[in-house]
Amino acid sequence: MLNRAIDQFGLRVRTMNEVEDSHSSSSTVYKCNLYTGENVYLKIPFTTLKFQRELEAYKILKGSVSTPDMLDYWTGDEECTGVFLLSELKGEPLTSKSTPSIAYQIGVLHAEMHAIQPPPEQKLTGIKNEFWQWSSFIEQQFLNFAEDVRGVIDEQLYKRAIDKFEVMKQQLPSPDGPSFIHMDFRPANIIVDHDNVSGVIDFESVRFGSTEIDFTKLYRDYLSYDDRLYHAYQEGYTSVRPLINLENVLPFYRFTDAFNSIGWCKRRGIEKNALFLAENMERLKKYLQ
Repeated sequence: MLNRAIDQFGLRVRTMNEVEDSHSSSSTVYKCNLYTGENVYLKIPFTTLKFQRELEAYKILKGSVSTPDMLDYWTGDEECTGVFLLSELKGEPLTSKSTPSIAYQIGVLHAEMHAIQPPPEQKLTGIKNEFWQWSSFIEQQFLNFAEDVRGVIDEQLYKRAIDKFEVMKQQLPSPDGPSFIHMDFRPANIIVDHDNVSGVIDFESVRFGSTEIDFTKLYRDYLSYDDRLYHAYQEGYTSVRPLINLENVLPFYRFTDAFNSIGWCKRRGIEKNALFLAENMERLKKYLQ
């Protein structure tokens, strides 16, 4: 499949390495160094739906949000879900050791994405607009993972989690949107080049919906480590669009993220994801105290 994609795009590849990303959506991504000296990426999404989402996302975001350039794509066949040929964003994935200036730029980037609404002139087949059934969408996600979680955690803990979900869901404010939401906006998908944010990658899980869900992983893996970063991010975001009161929604989404992540570990292999599972077990127990 990989060789067919290389032939499809007419690439002259000197070296090639698979890109590892824990807790990803299971796409296969290869970094290719061409004989021209240029680096490009080949991305093979996990499913045809994820391919279609990403294809539509690149078209929607172009000119509004900094992303890799989609140089070409192949829609695949009965043996392949499709392949993207993408340019390289200069830099490395974001770390918690960044500066408030970087956090400010991430806030701007995130808000620019959230400012995008469903395009009235474009019919979408991959990216769904979940905004008008937001409560049902959140509940469906939670209950889908609950089937996997049940076999991993103690039954009493499981029942308490189900009860807590029902109570907290009723306390959520009105949804904010409809906005383009990344659904996996975390450091591994944000590329930073020294003092500048180069852009954001990975659009397989995107939707149109409420912005409230999209702060969860960024807070978990980045903003919660330093109040200066948190405040700088908020300043950057509000320079583009109003920011909802995160304290009103983060407790609910941090709780559901921990619960859903346990289910994700069950689906993708408990042994392979033992550390991530342990982290989320601790988070879940903490939220249920």
